[in-house]
Amino acid sequence: MRQNNIKTSRNYSLYIGVTLAVSTFGIFMSCNDKFVESQTVFDLPVDKTMQELLAGYDTDGDKKITKDDAPNKDYFMVSTKGDTVIIRNTYYLSNLLQELAIAHENAQESALITLRQIQEPPAERISRRIRTQFWDDLTRTIDENGINRITDDDKMHDERRRIYVPYDDNVGIAYFKNLQKKMPNLDVVVLPKEITAEYVQSINNNPGILALKIENNKGVPFVVPGGRFNEMYGWDSYFEGIGLIIDHRLDLAKGMVDNFCYQIEHYGKILNANRSYYLTRTQPPFLSSYIREVYSAMHPKDKKWLEESLRTAIKEYENVWMHGKRYTPETGLNRFYAGGIGIPPETEPGHFKAVLQEYADKYNMSVSEFEEQYKAGTIKDSLLDRYFVHDRTLRESGHDTSWRLDNIAADLNCVDINALLYKYEKDFEFLIGTYFKDSFTVNGKTYTSSYWSEKAENRRELMQKYLWDENAGCYFDYNFKKNEITDYMSATNFFPLWSGLCTPQQARKMVPVLMSELKAKGGILASSKASLEKYKTNDVQRQWDYPNGWAPHQMLLWKGLINYGYENEARELIYRWLWTITQNAVDYNGTIPEKYDVVNTTHKVYAEYGNVGTEFAYITKSGFGWMNASYQYGLSLLPQEYIQKLDNLENPDVVFGE
Repeated sequence: MRQNNIKTSRNYSLYIGVTLAVSTFGIFMSCNDKFVESQTVFDLPVDKTMQELLAGYDTDGDKKITKDDAPNKDYFMVSTKGDTVIIRNTYYLSNLLQELAIAHENAQESALITLRQIQEPPAERISRRIRTQFWDDLTRTIDENGINRITDDDKMHDERRRIYVPYDDNVGIAYFKNLQKKMPNLDVVVLPKEITAEYVQSINNNPGILALKIENNKGVPFVVPGGRFNEMYGWDSYFEGIGLIIDHRLDLAKGMVDNFCYQIEHYGKILNANRSYYLTRTQPPFLSSYIREVYSAMHPKDKKWLEESLRTAIKEYENVWMHGKRYTPETGLNRFYAGGIGIPPETEPGHFKAVLQEYADKYNMSVSEFEEQYKAGTIKDSLLDRYFVHDRTLRESGHDTSWRLDNIAADLNCVDINALLYKYEKDFEFLIGTYFKDSFTVNGKTYTSSYWSEKAENRRELMQKYLWDENAGCYFDYNFKKNEITDYMSATNFFPLWSGLCTPQQARKMVPVLMSELKAKGGILASSKASLEKYKTNDVQRQWDYPNGWAPHQMLLWKGLINYGYENEARELIYRWLWTITQNAVDYNGTIPEKYDVVNTTHKVYAEYGNVGTEFAYITKSGFGWMNASYQYGLSLLPQEYIQKLDNLENPDVVFGE
């Protein structure tokens, strides 16, 4: 039998495997025409065909067809016109399984599936499913329609459904008290006016969702990351918003800004996420950028919305970041600093076993006994208390966990937080100067664009003084307790490229460092191998370190490189990341996970709690929030010729001559 390459411009190993028989005498033709693909239709019994596929090709029994299975035979189908089609490729077989799974979920006994659907080019398929399916599946509302889904929390084990409502949200209190009458298993708890660390600790055994904005008797919608992260997260939401705007889902992006503003007004900050155990923590701030990008995409412009959102963002800047413990007068810069008491309750069982073992030995008891007494407050230990201040702060930074921040996070003026606040200051300067005639009043204080320009310049100078290493050609975190700059090579060191903080001369030094220290085959590393090896104190893997790569780092640094005119470097890093996503989706039944090992270009990452987005049957319905966004954003920046290379799965080391 002669085999035909279906798309001669594509990678042969991927696209061979669909052969159309036009007669019983073995005369075959290649299906390289979209019209032929769309006209070749199969009328398939859904459950029977799924069972055949799984029995024949899912050899490891995980309800997926992947490269780890060992199919050794062709799969034959007969079209509605009587033509026999042979499929012998893992990607095509998994696409067929996915299309059948969709039909099964829709309770269809039979399904009409085209050859075009089966051999849809990978980049096109991934992008289409993000746009038309994933965002919808990740969308939540906290109201009567959405309460059951949003109160599910895989991080906790509690049978009650519980919602906490701010004391001053009269609309929310009335709505949820009324809903409680219809749902006897729903507990509605009104939060006290002052939310202390002691109060938050007291409700750790009664976790619940934190209410968000109710408007017109409905919950304002938002997108969750996915999997065990079934709530609205702080910095995830901004990156998800980039993808939403690209995919013309401005309604969702705007809704997330509105929910951020609700959080600031009622909880005092943008929350790490809207669960009760996150009440004392925020996350990396992106609200000013989010407001700008939503408003830029808004037609017609809603000036009142901009005014209200900007006012709330300035409140966040002043109250969360510039007053209290997140501001360090020693340097005039900022740090992450999370409140709270004791062990973060959302962590996996056993996460702190190695740390607690040392203290259990000190008090001559078992780890479980020590943990119980420490949580109860019958044992107090100032050193362990300080360790958990650093740990909660590390989580507030969004980088949970990394050796860069281990047992030191609260002592650092980090590059990332100061670059992000510089961006706030420049955004405020722009918005006030552009839309409000250079005068904007918040709580009786009037701000001008020049006020924010001076703030930004002052921060830039302080970062130059404390965080810039001229010899290394890079910014680094500064330990203000030890009065010394650190040398941990992290993707966060390059956030000043995104915020526009560094000079062109500094960028000229930084970009070669980025490309030499953090470029891997599959994208940008979270940290360098050398830094990991220098600072790790044991072999426990930290997910925000080498060899892993994360969507927010990629997206910020792509934009940063483009800001300074380094389009070639940006294109290479974009392609490497999208290739990693595409290759893994092709090989593993459409998998789109939370993160990747970008050295080995695999989603098989087992650090800490594993890799969210990899556990599903038949078809992934949601991918992972910011990973979805990074794919759409990357595609929007790549020239068409590179998207064709993605469809071909051309190795990035070959494409870029490594």
